[in-house]
Amino acid sequence: MLATGEIPGLIPKDERDIVALECKNVFMKEVGVKGQDPGPRELFTFFINRVKDCLHTILAFSPVGNKFRERSQKFPSLFSACSIDWFLPWPEDALVAVSHNFLDDFKIDSTPEVKVGLERHMGKVHDLVNDVCGVYLQKMRRYVYVTPKSYLSFIDLYKQVYKTKYDGIDVEERNIVNGLDKLKEASEGVEVLKIDLKAEDVKLKDATEKTDKLLKEVEIENKKAKEKADEVNIVAENCVNQKNTIMDQKE
Repeated sequence: MLATGEIPGLIPKDERDIVALECKNVFMKEVGVKGQDPGPRELFTFFINRVKDCLHTILAFSPVGNKFRERSQKFPSLFSACSIDWFLPWPEDALVAVSHNFLDDFKIDSTPEVKVGLERHMGKVHDLVNDVCGVYLQKMRRYVYVTPKSYLSFIDLYKQVYKTKYDGIDVEERNIVNGLDKLKEASEGVEVLKIDLKAEDVKLKDATEKTDKLLKEVEIENKKAKEKADEVNIVAENCVNQKNTIMDQKE
């Protein structure tokens, strides 16, 4: 396609004739001569030339690995029919602009100054990683590539992790608030119980005093009952003695 503007066999013959007829008016306006009757082959060639002039294709290749070399060997038109643009690493200002673009509508619980600092920090981190990749190449003789796509993935990952962590903190906050509410309710209930307990203490104190007084009275009555019991025992003992005497006399 790059070399000739046409892929052989892509367009059937009947469609080629239709394309040629549709191009006739354009051919006569641009390159034709009055009274000329171009043939289908000439018209189709004109169509292919217009495709080559008007159709612009952008191909993006990564220079990493062997694929770029293999493709250039199989398709020489990649060099002969293309203008090659090499994209150098993004400067820090461009990285900051990209992070600002992706984080501008993203809700972050911070001041505007902190958010701006975060955007600049992301750009500096990407630059730092590029520098470390150079150091790694010098020391280990191994290439590690950090592309703009890696930077975009880094920003996207940050947003995902931030949302996950922030939602987790919201859940913890709700749990803590609920726990504090329960503790407050329990504290208020304890205060009410303390008031009730004081009232019960007063009642208990009165009941204790009455019980002590009653116990003293019972103790006195017990002493009197014991004295009476002793007297009764003496009388009972005398009666038993008299009974025994009477029985002896009766015998």
